[in-house]
Amino acid sequence: MTHGPTAIRNTTSDRGPIGGPGRRGPFGPGGPGRGGPMGMMRGEKARDFKGTMRKLIGYLGRYKVALVFVALMAIASTVANIAGPKILGQATTRLFEGVLAQIAGTGGIDFAAIGRILLTVLALYLASTLFSYIQGWIMANISTNIAYRFRKDIAEKINRMPLKYFDTTTHGEVLSRITNDVDTVNQTLSQSLTQIITSTVTVIGVLVMMLSISWLMTLVALLMIPLSLAVVGLIVGRSQTYFKQQQDYLGHVNGHIEEMYGGHVVMKAFNGEARSLAKFDEYNLPLYNAAWKSQFLSGLLMPLMMFIGNLGYVAVAVLGGWLVIRNTIAIGDVQAFIQYVRSFTQPITQLANISNVLQQTAAAAERVFEFLAEAEEIPDTATPVKLEQVNGHVEFRNVRFGYLPDKIVIHNFCAEARPGQKIAIVGPTGAGKTTMVKLLMRFYDVNDGAILVDGHDIRAFTRHDLRKMFAMVLQDTWLYNGTIMENIRYGRPEATDEEVIAAAKTAHVDHFIHTLPDGYAMELNEEASNVSQGQKQLLTIARAVLADPKILILDEATSSVDTRTEVLIQQAMDKLMAGRTSFIIAHRLSTIRNADLILVMNEGDIVEQGTHAELLARNGFYAELYNSQFEGASDVT
Repeated sequence: MTHGPTAIRNTTSDRGPIGGPGRRGPFGPGGPGRGGPMGMMRGEKARDFKGTMRKLIGYLGRYKVALVFVALMAIASTVANIAGPKILGQATTRLFEGVLAQIAGTGGIDFAAIGRILLTVLALYLASTLFSYIQGWIMANISTNIAYRFRKDIAEKINRMPLKYFDTTTHGEVLSRITNDVDTVNQTLSQSLTQIITSTVTVIGVLVMMLSISWLMTLVALLMIPLSLAVVGLIVGRSQTYFKQQQDYLGHVNGHIEEMYGGHVVMKAFNGEARSLAKFDEYNLPLYNAAWKSQFLSGLLMPLMMFIGNLGYVAVAVLGGWLVIRNTIAIGDVQAFIQYVRSFTQPITQLANISNVLQQTAAAAERVFEFLAEAEEIPDTATPVKLEQVNGHVEFRNVRFGYLPDKIVIHNFCAEARPGQKIAIVGPTGAGKTTMVKLLMRFYDVNDGAILVDGHDIRAFTRHDLRKMFAMVLQDTWLYNGTIMENIRYGRPEATDEEVIAAAKTAHVDHFIHTLPDGYAMELNEEASNVSQGQKQLLTIARAVLADPKILILDEATSSVDTRTEVLIQQAMDKLMAGRTSFIIAHRLSTIRNADLILVMNEGDIVEQGTHAELLARNGFYAELYNSQFEGASDVT
C-alpha cells in the first residue's frame, strides 16, 4: 500500500460517474452490482463454461506432476476397494462349502484358507485407505495453494486497478470474488476433483466386476439406474429452484440486517422499528418458505433412493438365490454382487451432483478471471521525474475530463497555484470541485490538457512519488481498526511516537486523546464508532499534519467539528498551510475569506476567480453564493 496522501472518502461533494443503487465507492456511489455477503448465487452458471474450465486447468499447470500422482493414488485406492468384495466373497464360499461338507461328513471348514483371504481383504482395505489419505492430503495442499494464489493475484490486481472500477462496482462485489468465489473453487478442487476420478473408476470397475459374476444379475441391477436418475432429476430440478430462492432471500435478509445494525441509531431516532420489522418479514417469510421446501425436497431424495436401492437388492437376492440353486454361481458371488450393487448407484449420484458443482465452480472461477482481466491503471512511466525538492507550484492547463467519454464534466479548466498559496475552490454541488482533486491526485487521468507540478506533467511522476507530495483530508473520515497512535502514524509510517504526539498537539487533538481510557493506545473498533465524528475528523487532520507534505488538499475538513473547535483547527491549519500550497474545498464560504485565490466553479468551468473581497465587489456568482448562506438558503456548494 502506498503511504502518501491521507485519503478519506467524500460522500457529499462532487461524485464520480452516475451509477445505479449500491454502496458508495471511495469517492461516490457505485454502479449496479450484486454485492452483499452472498455474491455467488446457488444455481448460477458460467456464461463460458468451456473457456473458464480451460483457464482453470491452465492455472493448475504448475501442479501437473502432483495431479498425475493424485490421480494414480485415487485409482489405486478405488481399485483396491473394488477388489475387496470379490475376494471376500471367496471366504463366504469357502465357509458355505465347509459347512455343507461338515454336514455331509466329507470334510470341514478350512479356517486357514478363510484367514488368508480375510488378511488379503484387510490388506487391500488398508492400502485403499492409505492411498486415499495420501491423495486427499496432496489435493488439499494443491487446492489451498490455488486459493492462496487466487487471493494473492486479486490483492495485487486491486492495487493496480483504477479508481474508476471501484466507483462503479460495489464493495460487496469485490469482496465476494476474493472470499465466496475463491472458496467455491477451493472446495471443488479439494473434494470434487478427486471424487470425479474415484466415482468414474468405481462405476467402471464395479460394472466390470458385476459382469464377471453374472450378466443376468447385472442387467437386473442396471434396470434400477434409469428409475433412480428419473427420481434424482425430478427432485433436484424442483429443489434447485427453491435453493436459488433461498440464497437470493438470504442475501436480502443479510443486507437488511447489516443496514439495520449499521444505522441502528438513525432507525431508532426516526421510530423506524415497525418499518424495519415489516421489511424483515417481507424478506424472511419467502426465505422461510424457500428454505423448508428446499430442505424437505433434499431430505426426500435419500429415502427414495434407499427405497429404489432396496428394490434392486431384493431383485438381485432372489435372482442370485435362484442361480445358486442351479449351481450357476457361488453363494459368495451373490454376497459380493450385493456389495457391488450398493457401491454402484452411489458414484452415479455423485457424478450427477458433481456436474452441478462444476457449473457453480465455473461460474465462480469465471468471476475471478473476469476480475483479473479487468483493465488496469495506465503503467507509470519508465523514466519518471525525481524532484530533489518539491516547491508546490501547481498548474491546470486546459484540462478537459469526463468520467464517461460522451459526458464531459470539466470542459476547459485553467488555473495556477503558486508555491505557498492558499487556493479555495467553491461552487454548487456537481460543479466539478472534487473531480479536480481526483485529477490532481491522478486517481483519474485527464482526457485533454495537462496538470503540472513544479513544471512537470503529473504523468511524468510515478503515482507513489506524486502522492507523497500531498496530504489529503476529506469530509468523510477514514480510520481503521487499530490504536489511535497507529491511525495517526498512517500518514508517515516511520514517524516516532514523539512526532505523532507533536502532530496531535498541533491539530488540538492531544487533549481529548488523554481523556480516553488508554490514551494513544486506545483501540478503535472496526467502524471507529467508539469516538465521535468530530474526534475522528481531528485524528485525520493530525494524520495530515504528521505527513508534512508540500501540498495540502482539504475537502471540507472542519465540517464535523463544533464552532469552538473549528476556530482552533483553523489556527492549526493556518500554521500547517504556511509555506505550503493548499487547495481548500469549502461549503462554508466564511472559512476561506483569507484565501490567496478563490476559484468559483459552475458546470465544470471556472466562472470567476479572485480574492474574497474582489469577488464580493463584482457582485456576481460568488457574491450570490456567499450572501445566500446568510439568507437561510441551503445546499449552496
